[in-house]
Amino acid sequence: MALRGQIAIVTGASRGIGQGIALQLGEAGATVYVTGRKPGQSDGNSQNGLPSLEQTAREITDRGGKGIPVYVDHSDMDEVKSFFSRIDKDNKGQLDILVNNAFAAVHAMHSDAMTKTSKFYETEPEFWDLVNNVGLRNHYFCSVYASRLMVKNGKGLIVNISSLGGRSYILNVAYGVGKQALDRMAADMAIELKSDGVTAVSLWPGVTRTQFFERALKDEKYAASAMGQMTAQGETIEYPGKAVVALATDEKVIEKTGRIFTTAELGDEYGFIDIDGRRPHSFRDVPSTLHSDH
Repeated sequence: MALRGQIAIVTGASRGIGQGIALQLGEAGATVYVTGRKPGQSDGNSQNGLPSLEQTAREITDRGGKGIPVYVDHSDMDEVKSFFSRIDKDNKGQLDILVNNAFAAVHAMHSDAMTKTSKFYETEPEFWDLVNNVGLRNHYFCSVYASRLMVKNGKGLIVNISSLGGRSYILNVAYGVGKQALDRMAADMAIELKSDGVTAVSLWPGVTRTQFFERALKDEKYAASAMGQMTAQGETIEYPGKAVVALATDEKVIEKTGRIFTTAELGDEYGFIDIDGRRPHSFRDVPSTLHSDH
């Protein structure tokens, strides 16, 4: 319960990495606001008769934290602004942790049409907006509103969920540019926030067995591919959450501000392992088989 009394936000927490991070923050005792699109706006799952966002919030509470589901369309900046106004009002200005995770293009990037015509000039240029409106622009807005609260309190942690795509080509042009921008955003925010006691970092999860990819593994062709084999050995969705909790409970985390970390590197440093008992390898060591062959 090291984070009891702390207020956290995880955007895009209905499922996948965001869900795993939110659950770990809840297990550490935090009050966690989890955001996601309304049922019908997404391809959502449902458990126990509840939409997936509400199910995530319930499990956070069951683990000892307090889960609060809030439906936010992160492509609508008015909704984003209203959400942070609520955070301010509900918690008397307190906000300790922001995890920028929301991303709207997973299914589009892995659709048959996209994988067959994935060169940037073969897709419509509006694809950029699908990838980087929620996946980049929204994170900047969230960071602005979160920082205003954190700076007043003289402390806080902002974590941008990025990937190896920020360093080398993966999937497509729009994705790589967006992830590199997230890494740079964390680095540059850190320069302006450090004197106010607020930490900003970028986190690269490894290949992660999200619900989306667990379903993909049922396809024999994908399961036999290099990416499928890496997915089968990948991190659980909660391993990045352990990394965020480790950062949030580190009294000297400000010394890490502005840097990029992989989940596995933080696991080695802080001594945590995945919930399935394994110790994943650093994503920086992922071979070129992840990359497209363009």
